[in-house]
Amino acid sequence: MTNSFRTYYVSQIDGNDTNDGLSKSSAFATLFAINRLTLQPGDRVLLARGSVFEGQFLQIKDSGTKESPIEIGAYLPENCEKFYEEVLPVIAANGQGIWYQDYGTELDSPTHMYQGYVSSAVLLYDAEYIWIHDIEITNSAENIIGETYSAPYKMNRTGVAVTARDKGVRSGIHLQNLYVHDVNGNVYDKHMNNGGIYMTALKPANEDMTGAARFCDVIVEGCFVYRTSRWGIAVGYTYAHDKFQGAILDEKTFLKYGHEHVVIRNNYVKEAGGDGITAMYALRPLVEHNMTDCIAQEINDRIYCCPKNRAGKVAAAIWPWKCKDAMFRYNEAADTRLNQDGMAYDADSGDGTTYEYNYSRQNEGGCVMFCLDEAIHNTFSHNVSYDDLGGTISPSLNPDALLSHNIFYVREGVPFVRNQMGGGNYTEEENRIIVLK
Repeated sequence: MTNSFRTYYVSQIDGNDTNDGLSKSSAFATLFAINRLTLQPGDRVLLARGSVFEGQFLQIKDSGTKESPIEIGAYLPENCEKFYEEVLPVIAANGQGIWYQDYGTELDSPTHMYQGYVSSAVLLYDAEYIWIHDIEITNSAENIIGETYSAPYKMNRTGVAVTARDKGVRSGIHLQNLYVHDVNGNVYDKHMNNGGIYMTALKPANEDMTGAARFCDVIVEGCFVYRTSRWGIAVGYTYAHDKFQGAILDEKTFLKYGHEHVVIRNNYVKEAGGDGITAMYALRPLVEHNMTDCIAQEINDRIYCCPKNRAGKVAAAIWPWKCKDAMFRYNEAADTRLNQDGMAYDADSGDGTTYEYNYSRQNEGGCVMFCLDEAIHNTFSHNVSYDDLGGTISPSLNPDALLSHNIFYVREGVPFVRNQMGGGNYTEEENRIIVLK
C-alpha cells in the first residue's frame, strides 16, 4: 500500500514553475510555487543544493501531524559535482516576504512596538509539526532606497519567524542546522519578529473558542546565526504577558498561557545586534551546549542612536525572561559588548532559573546578573568565569540568589560586584576567586 505523501522539488538551477514539482527532473523553479500550494501532513519540500532564491521567501500556514510532520530541507540535484553535498540552498529574501504582525495588545512596556510590517525569509504562521533543516537564510535588504541602517521606524526583518495566533497550542516546531545570517532588521524593536530566529504568540481573534496562542515541543538546534539585528534566537514573547505578573510564577499559568517543552541547544550565535539567545514565558525550558560570540554589537551610541520614544539600551548573551525553572547548562558566552547589561548570563524576571556548568570569557558587562526583585530562586553553580570585565557579578537588588562551587578568574582591578549593580541578598558557597595579574 502506498501513502499519499508528496515530495516537492524546487531548483533555481534547472526548474520551471510550469512543472508539477514532483520529481527532480520536473522541479519547480521558485518558492512562489510552494507558497501557492496547500501542504498536507507528511509532505516534503526539498530545495536544490546550489540554488539561490533571490528576492524570494517561504510563507507556510499549513500543518503536519506528530506522526507525519511537514519537512522542508535540501536535496542534491542529479549530475552535480561532489562538493555540492556540502552546499546549502539559499533563501535570500532581500526585504521581501512582508506580513503584518499585531500582538493585539500593548506589551509590558509602552516603549515596545507591538504592531507593524515585518519581512521574513521564512514565516511559519499558525503552523505546527514543521521540520525545517539544512537551509541558508538571509534577509539583508541592503538596497532599499532611502532606508538608513539606524532608522527609528525601519521595517522589522527576520530570517525565520514563527507565530501562533488563532489555532491554540502550536506544537512540533523543529528548526535544525540552519545558517541564518545578515538579517538587516530594526535596531530598536525587541519583541517584534526581528532578528535571526524569533517565535511569538499573538492575541487570537476569539480566544474563548481557540484557547490561548502558545507553543509546545519546540526544538531549535544546530543553527549558526550570524550578523542579525536585533535578536539572535528568541522563543517566544507573548501577548499574554500580563498573566505573568509578580515574582512567584504559578505552573498553572504556563499550562494555559505559556510555552512547554522548549529546547534550544547546540547553536552558535555570533555578532547579534542585541541579545543572543533567550527563552521567554516558558515552563522548564532547556538551553544547553550553545555558544554566543560578540553579542550586543549595536547597543551603543554609534548605532542605537535614533530610538525616538523607545528606551532600554540593554542586551545580554544567554538568558530567560519570565520563565519557571529554566535550565541553562554547558553554554559558553564570550566577548559580549558593554551596555547597561552586557553580561554573559542574566537571571531576569523569572522563578527558579538555574545556571550550571557554563563558561564565560571577557564579557564586557561581567559574568552574571540576578535582575531585581522579580527574579527569584536563582542558582548559579559549577560555572567558570574567566577574565569577565566591568564587574563579575551584578546582584542588582535581587532577594535570594545562590552562587555555589563556581570558579571566578578575575582580572586585577576589576571589582567582583559591578559598580552600581549591587544591593539585595545573595549567598555564596564554596566559590573560588583567582586574581589574574
